[in-house]
Amino acid sequence: MAKESSGPIDPRVARTRRDVIRATVTTLLEEGWEATTHAEVARRAGYSKATVYAHWPTPGHLLRDAIARICEDATQPPMTGDLRSDLHVSLSAFATALSVGRYDRLMAGVIERAAQDADARELRDRLYETATTGVRTILATRLAAEDVDPCLTMLVGAVLVRTSYEGKTATPSFITDIIDRVLGPAEVRPTTRPADDIAQQDAL
Repeated sequence: MAKESSGPIDPRVARTRRDVIRATVTTLLEEGWEATTHAEVARRAGYSKATVYAHWPTPGHLLRDAIARICEDATQPPMTGDLRSDLHVSLSAFATALSVGRYDRLMAGVIERAAQDADARELRDRLYETATTGVRTILATRLAAEDVDPCLTMLVGAVLVRTSYEGKTATPSFITDIIDRVLGPAEVRPTTRPADDIAQQDAL
């Protein structure tokens, strides 16, 4: 994590931090964890290694701020209220981030390190939460509470295996198929209250 300042941040310092974190994110996604060194980040950002070390003393500091930036920049597709349609859009976005955005490389690196490093476990959890927030939110609005986590795991897991382990494209038909298979036994909440509930409420 970059060193904290007790006063207003100098615009030059803010620009340096922005440039370095941007270079770190790019290196991390394109080249992987091992390649994300102070020297490589400094080269990409156009600063000296000494400047990078001054703000981020270790590679861990660089990686933590880079992942924080990735999580902050993540956006979730808007929801329409149609369960299957919303899930399809969100899972398609997740698949694209894995295969095109190189997030599979990022997640593989942090998972590998999480076994021995508490900081890496925290980063792993944050990445997973960010990557699955959209799908979880959609499921939570329409499924029984006990169905949310199992369905989330099956949906996200299927896309992750398809794109990252099998190296195949999560096509629209594939995503439709897994949604239908997973939601088959799940209890879907009605989008409106039953008529008898409305009548009972109006009578109060």
